[in-house]
Amino acid sequence: MGAALALVSRGEAPLGIVYATDAKSDPNVKTIDTFPANTHPPIIYPAAATASSTGDVSGFLDFLKSRAADRIFEDKGFKVLVPVT
Repeated sequence: MGAALALVSRGEAPLGIVYATDAKSDPNVKTIDTFPANTHPPIIYPAAATASSTGDVSGFLDFLKSRAADRIFEDKGFKVLVPVT
């Protein structure tokens, strides 16, 4: 949890600027407004295997590209940019 979200969640700050998905995850936080999409670059979370990756990285990356993962991300408030068909 980020500092701004924690402070608003505990009532220690009246307002804060956080990601919409973070605000959605906290029942003590209410979204009162959002920044228009044209006022900032898109927020994108890329995923990739690195040279030091261990375990079943390819399986995990395959899962992230699945419809099941899309549904989880959408349920948490994320917009899937390249939906699986």
